Amino acid sequence: MHSRRHFLRSWVWLPSLPMGVATLGLTGCGFELRRPPRFVFSTLFINGQVSTPFALELMRVLHQTPALEVITDPRELARAELILDLNAAVKEKVILGRTSSGAIREFQLRYRVLFQARNPEGYEKISDAEMVQKRDISFDETAVLAKEMEEELLYQNMQTDLVFQLIRRLGSIQSVH
Repeated sequence: MHSRRHFLRSWVWLPSLPMGVATLGLTGCGFELRRPPRFVFSTLFINGQVSTPFALELMRVLHQTPALEVITDPRELARAELILDLNAAVKEKVILGRTSSGAIREFQLRYRVLFQARNPEGYEKISDAEMVQKRDISFDETAVLAKEMEEELLYQNMQTDLVFQLIRRLGSIQSVH
């Protein structure tokens, strides 16, 4: 009986040894999970077309940020510490390659966002900026519906990436005055 308990104890302990060593190794390398940025402002006014898919996703993510109020009503502009001007969020589709018969073989999908951030006095905190995401996609005439769905998924993925890049850019602002 004693040997059976000893066997079970060693069997349970040994597999956890590599996990413990790996955890110990990660603590010394500076690895840290990404946290939401800490903003130097508590109220943000989003100026521009707030009904676009990009603006809606941005507002959805920002509403989950603690201690940040997002304002979209122009009548409440005076309460804002920072104004984010969303100038454009544009989806583009460019032909990259054709077959020898001239049929399209490959596209490049682009998602471009133009914005700037300024304080209510008009001082730019982020001057006219542009962020672009690009994805290449092959085209197959026999699977048009599947390729359209893939294209929409890629655009959605690019939009999400751009939203989080914009949030990190806003988090990099040192002061609003």
